[in-house]
Amino acid sequence: MMRKLLMTLMALGIALVLAACGGDDESSDKDNGGGSDKNGQASEQQKKMPEPDLKDVPDVVAKVNGEEIKKKEFKSTYQSLFQRMAMQSQLTGQKLDQDKLKKQTAEGMVGNQLLIQEANDRDYSASDKDVDETLNDMAKQNGLESKDKLLSKLEEQGMKEKEVVSQIKTQVKVEKLISEESGDTEPTEEELQKAYDQWKSQQEKAKEGNKGEKEDGEEKKIASFDEKKSDLKSQLKTQKENKARQTLVEKLRKDADVTINL
Repeated sequence: MMRKLLMTLMALGIALVLAACGGDDESSDKDNGGGSDKNGQASEQQKKMPEPDLKDVPDVVAKVNGEEIKKKEFKSTYQSLFQRMAMQSQLTGQKLDQDKLKKQTAEGMVGNQLLIQEANDRDYSASDKDVDETLNDMAKQNGLESKDKLLSKLEEQGMKEKEVVSQIKTQVKVEKLISEESGDTEPTEEELQKAYDQWKSQQEKAKEGNKGEKEDGEEKKIASFDEKKSDLKSQLKTQKENKARQTLVEKLRKDADVTINL
């Protein structure tokens, strides 16, 4: 859960990493089993998760307009991303390039630092009400009854309430910045219909590929536009926010004094 909080703050970094490392090559491993070694050596190897390699990471990973990104925070973020990417590489059969992932993680953290600096420069604030709402949302997402239960769980994992509140205030300010930059993110009916048509087409292709496979003798029905609308609305809003976030990072990066030591 502590990582979940840190990951929320690292949303841009994750998006960049997943976009850059995402499976270009769906080919090899999905049809598990073809061409394995005798005695299932290949599948045995697949089960072994690689370890994150952090031995050459310097004490100061990067500087952003004079502010340091230290090894400790880099390590925490990298390990979270590494777990996700290692699982993905096992599914696709592609080898995980840790040097590349470290550089992408550092770039993501630089982007986040630029957003935090910009949010502070523009004097955004985070009220107690903002903090409470965010904590309650996080508690709900993690299946906990209240923000107090969440804070107690985080404390068990070594995060003091003061530190949690400080991170959430930063998160709230950055969200206000992104909200201002992205403007009206409400998708139009036309955008929703287009997204639904694309989704429906993918479902129909998948159905074709699985012809003959039925659950309890019944084919799974494809959700109607009205049934899918709420999900699509939230996906499209997130896409617009992420695009605004990335555009702003690129703009800030041009004028920033950034050094990455990886």
